[in-house]
Amino acid sequence: MTQQHLDGAIRDGRHHMQVRVYYEDTDFSGIVYHANYLRFMERGRTNHLRLMGAEQHALFAEAASEAPGFAFVVRSMTLDFLRPARMDDVLDVVTWPVAVKGASITLAQEVRRGEEVLVKADVRVAFISGGRAQPIPKALRDLMKADIA
Repeated sequence: MTQQHLDGAIRDGRHHMQVRVYYEDTDFSGIVYHANYLRFMERGRTNHLRLMGAEQHALFAEAASEAPGFAFVVRSMTLDFLRPARMDDVLDVVTWPVAVKGASITLAQEVRRGEEVLVKADVRVAFISGGRAQPIPKALRDLMKADIA
């Protein structure tokens, strides 16, 4: 199994990552506990960034020199729970950027079972360096904007 397979894949500007629902992800009724969708989506955002970094290693190194110790942190999130997932379901966590502004990026995320959308989220992440919000370095901002359709 390759690392890219473990991290998912970027197709048509959207990151797709599969997760299987395990017993530990469910509540007493056998459906996925609502907070676990946050974990699935966090993995999706992390792997999206990881794959972008793998493809654009020099660009991320440049961003690190401009903003040492940079990180993206969740600033706000809205969620819409549409349908439940159950144990053994294979879910597709889809992530894509919708807006890139000075120090933040807004991402859309969906958790799907096949073509069926189970959860939708809009996530605003802030770019921080030195413990404070900072403008996203231009090269990194341009890379993120390249994915916006």
